[in-house]
Amino acid sequence: MKRGIAILSAAMLVAMTGMTEAKTLKVQASSKAGDWAHRFMTDNWAPKLGEMTAGSVMIEVLPTKAVVPHRETIDAVANGILDGDLNAVSYFSGRDPAFAVIGDLIAGYDTVDQVRTFCMHGGGKEILQKLYDKYTKGKVHVVGCGPYAKEAFVSTVPINTVADMKGVKVRSPEGLAAEVFKRAGAAPVSLPFSEVYTALEKGVIDAADASAHVNNHASGMYKVAKFPIYPGIHSMAVLQFIVNKKVWDKLGKEGQTALEVWYSAAYDAMRRDADLQDRAIAAEQRAGGDITVVDWSTEERAKFREIAVGAWHDFAAKSPLAQEALDAHLAYMRSVGLLKK
Repeated sequence: MKRGIAILSAAMLVAMTGMTEAKTLKVQASSKAGDWAHRFMTDNWAPKLGEMTAGSVMIEVLPTKAVVPHRETIDAVANGILDGDLNAVSYFSGRDPAFAVIGDLIAGYDTVDQVRTFCMHGGGKEILQKLYDKYTKGKVHVVGCGPYAKEAFVSTVPINTVADMKGVKVRSPEGLAAEVFKRAGAAPVSLPFSEVYTALEKGVIDAADASAHVNNHASGMYKVAKFPIYPGIHSMAVLQFIVNKKVWDKLGKEGQTALEVWYSAAYDAMRRDADLQDRAIAAEQRAGGDITVVDWSTEERAKFREIAVGAWHDFAAKSPLAQEALDAHLAYMRSVGLLKK
């Protein structure tokens, strides 16, 4: 009997140790420390994962470049240097054009909800997983993807029409976004978000495909860029949530489900909060007089979209997965009435 009790006690101790052993996921984001988006995650939502799982799974959201450069995060995740990544998919378009097509179909959608639905339920996440299966040999698991805001466009010069884009030095991610701006007559410059303010201030660039209005405001962009285009004309940058596959497998079904629910809830909350704050900031700017909020006409937006559509198809022809990604976009867009054919 004593031996049986000892065995049972040991088994219970092992079980309790397994239950209480915490895993803190270290993930790197695309935002820098102090940005609205980074504070939203670290202050508001990172603690909630621990609360949801009674401390068994927690998350630490690191700012951009905290561990590796922004274009090297997927290798860091695949190799276990990072547990995960909350980064802009378009950063990796140099590896395969499909990353650009999934990362931001420039001027393609009207709302953030449409893109999030495509990513999570319309085939986007599956295409992204195919990309990681190919380029990391199955070492990465895609938890989810989607934008949280339709980005504003910061500019030190007034850009009221497509014609006004001619010759403007525009910060843009590599790939599809840069191609669209180039076709519109601008001169794209590749810079991470963390360097945009300094580049605007020093005149290295005239304008930037930057971030949500609230992020740009929090970063002080409008101290130097007095002519924001809002609502934006172009980008709804898709952010991914990827996790090292071995880490994912070790979480077990309960941990995996908690992480999926946490991710979905966090980015839905961020979307709603960003939209409310964007609107309030724009109203304040219009009333203040120091900043000119530019809102393109329907006709000019249509011109820009026409330029973008040509770039979509040409870009998709560069790789089989890019074409598959565009086909998935188009099928979804037709299913919700965004395209007639």
